[in-house]
Amino acid sequence: MNVEIIVAIILISYLRVSTLTYDVPERWKKPLKWGFFSALTIAVLDISTLLNSEISKVLSLFLVGGVIYVILRYEELHKGKQLVYAWLPLLLLSLLFEMIEYLFPAFFNRWDDYFTSIIFFAVVWGIAIWIINNKQRKTLEKEKIKALAREQEFKATEEMKIILEQQVAERTSALTAQKEELEKALSDLNATQAQLIHAEKMASLGELTAGIAHEIQNPLNFVNNFSEVSSELLDEMCDEIQKGDMDEVLALVEDIKLNMQKISHHGKRADAIVKGMLMHSRNNPEQKSLTDINALAEEYLRLSYHGLRAKDKSFNATFRIHLDPHLPQIEVVPQDMGRVFLNLINNAFYAVNERAKKSKEEGIDGYSPTVNLSTALYSDNGKGYLVITIGDNGLGIPESIKSKIFQPFFTTKPTGEGTGLGLSLSYDIIKAHGGGLEVISDHGLNPFAPEAHSEGDKQGTVFTITLPYENTTKL
Repeated sequence: MNVEIIVAIILISYLRVSTLTYDVPERWKKPLKWGFFSALTIAVLDISTLLNSEISKVLSLFLVGGVIYVILRYEELHKGKQLVYAWLPLLLLSLLFEMIEYLFPAFFNRWDDYFTSIIFFAVVWGIAIWIINNKQRKTLEKEKIKALAREQEFKATEEMKIILEQQVAERTSALTAQKEELEKALSDLNATQAQLIHAEKMASLGELTAGIAHEIQNPLNFVNNFSEVSSELLDEMCDEIQKGDMDEVLALVEDIKLNMQKISHHGKRADAIVKGMLMHSRNNPEQKSLTDINALAEEYLRLSYHGLRAKDKSFNATFRIHLDPHLPQIEVVPQDMGRVFLNLINNAFYAVNERAKKSKEEGIDGYSPTVNLSTALYSDNGKGYLVITIGDNGLGIPESIKSKIFQPFFTTKPTGEGTGLGLSLSYDIIKAHGGGLEVISDHGLNPFAPEAHSEGDKQGTVFTITLPYENTTKL
């Protein structure tokens, strides 16, 4: 079998195989297929001597020449170029030696061994170039695999970026809408309060409507604070997205989700306050549930303290907690009871802060602002009571106004700092639970809270809440 047909079969077979760096062109699939079958046919006929050797040689030359031409002519068959360069020396030398053999047989016979050696080296050359070409192709394929991986990673990053940007836009829109709704609700409630105060100060509906505005301010403050923090996180997220740090972006998304949960929590709490006040105004109180008074009171103590600290950085006070660990859960409306605690604790912190300012102005040293919270069980004539005391060592309440502090809209605070509804609403809530709310101020300690004042400092106020507890066997 002649060299030309072998090279033709090698080239056509090579072009018919797709790789990562080469796809067989659609329009060349059939020509390559027929070319391959033609080469095999010529090879079989040449081996079987059914075809004249000269005709076989001519057909082989035409076939391999055509293959080489289309490879060099069409860029889409670029894969075969290196192989052409590998086997072209062998083809040219074989053709040259056959011409010498045909024209100068004596000369050819005399140098036949040298010609054979040259052909051998041409074969070695072709194999070596072929091996090098395969190595280069594999290297290119590896590089392409890496490039494809990088491209897929980039696409995934871009898709993640788009998704995160959409989520950020949705969260921002939700936060903005929720904040606007709460601000509108507060504005509407403040307007209603002003109208009711002007029309009839003692009207029950006026008390409740104004109380909503008074009580909703705390959750709104939390919503505003978390909204501002979320806005800063969103700005930081945009920077991280531009940097491509997706791990940091995901961490920021989790922070924003947590803030949204907190905003939702306080928004629902504000909603519960509004619904609770409206239901109370219709004499239709919320349903009672078993509540851990210790946990509820401590929660509002810390909430009040940190809320005041956030509003006034100069504010500082000590709070002491003495909770009876054996205190049972009792049936109360937790939202209402929480508002009572918040009102009383806020007033206590306000009182000690005012005394601290006054002491500083008068140059008095040694004053330590202190608020005390305690709970206990108390039995009287076979009846059980749960007792909560909230005491402070503030300025105290003058005797002349002590009888007025539970009246609606009565306040000793400057204009704009109090509505005068906190103690009134607290008193109504405790009465609705079948309990009592009492106050001792300036002198004489509450018998249920001996720790309310520090030794030697009798100035201050103690509010005592008593709630009935039927199961006296646990007392």
